Amino acid sequence: MAQKDMKVRFSDEHLEEFKQIILGKIEQAKRDLEMLKSAYLNDKNNGTDDTSPTFKAFEEGSETMSKEANAQLAIRQEKFIRDLKNALNRIENKTYGICRVTGELINPERLKLVPHATLSIKAKNMQKK
Repeated sequence: MAQKDMKVRFSDEHLEEFKQIILGKIEQAKRDLEMLKSAYLNDKNNGTDDTSPTFKAFEEGSETMSKEANAQLAIRQEKFIRDLKNALNRIENKTYGICRVTGELINPERLKLVPHATLSIKAKNMQKK
C-alpha cells in the first residue's frame, strides 16, 4: 500500500539524462541567440550605394523587415532559453516530466524532442477541444 503514496516521477538516472539534453539545447540556443543579435545589430549597407534609387529603397525596406524578423526571433529564442532553464529547475526539484494537467508522466520520447514540455499529449489534446 505504501506504493500508492509515492509520487509518480522519473528516476534520478532519467532526470540526469534529460538534464544533459537540456544543457546541450541551452548552449545551442545561446549560440543561435548571439547569431540573431549580431545579425540584428549589423548595419552594413552591402555596397548598394551606387545602385539605382529604386533598388536601394527596396533594399532598405527589406533590411528593416529583416531586422524586425530577427528581433522577433531573438525574443522567441530568449523565451526558449528561459523555458529550458525552468525545466532544469523542475529537474532539481524532481517534478520534471510530470504533466501539469493530468499529473501523469510525459512520454520520454516527447521530452527528448521538446525537453521544456509541461503537458502530455493527452493534456494538449484536451486543450484543443
